Amino acid sequence: MNILIADDSPEMVQIISAYLKKDGFNVFTALDGEEALEIFYQEKLDLAIIDWMMPKIGGIEVIKTIKSESQLKVLMLTAKSTGEDEVISLSNGADDYITKPFHPQVLLLRIKKLLGLTQMIPLKHLLVDPANLKVWKNEETLELTKKEFDLLMMLLNNRGSILTREQLLIGVWGMNYDGVERTVDTHIRRLREKIGDDIVSTKRGVGYLIEKEN
Repeated sequence: MNILIADDSPEMVQIISAYLKKDGFNVFTALDGEEALEIFYQEKLDLAIIDWMMPKIGGIEVIKTIKSESQLKVLMLTAKSTGEDEVISLSNGADDYITKPFHPQVLLLRIKKLLGLTQMIPLKHLLVDPANLKVWKNEETLELTKKEFDLLMMLLNNRGSILTREQLLIGVWGMNYDGVERTVDTHIRRLREKIGDDIVSTKRGVGYLIEKEN
């Protein structure tokens, strides 16, 4: 797949290019808006990553031109971080929006999501990647243990249903586990410390659940 990276920072272009090429994408690069549009007209692209602030032609104008002539997926990349900037970006045709600084792997996952290459699960301020056993909180990678991730996924796969400690023990630790049910409480507490207190709910005397969104 062909991806255009347009940013006036050569260092930023180099970093993003390296990550995309490592993942098998073919990359075209531009350091200003005029060059970005030239590549858009010359190459068959699958996605464009466009920086907001660029010389010659700004990112918003580049996106408006691209969207007026194609259905190409566009991700806006910018140092601007206000809600108003996000509205301006999305209302002018951007399909997604990410602010600098960012983790390159988060950008890669956003790209794959736009291209339909992965099934990510949004969960409030979390982004869960079941295939790669990864979780992001506000675009920062969380260091979850395997058991913590398995607990989160079991609750997520049964969203809206209360799971007892026994069910969680069997599902995560297995039928032959000799430990006590309080093991679940300990791991849930550690999981909450990492993902936040508002994801997993406790039903006293019964178990745990992740509530369904209204």
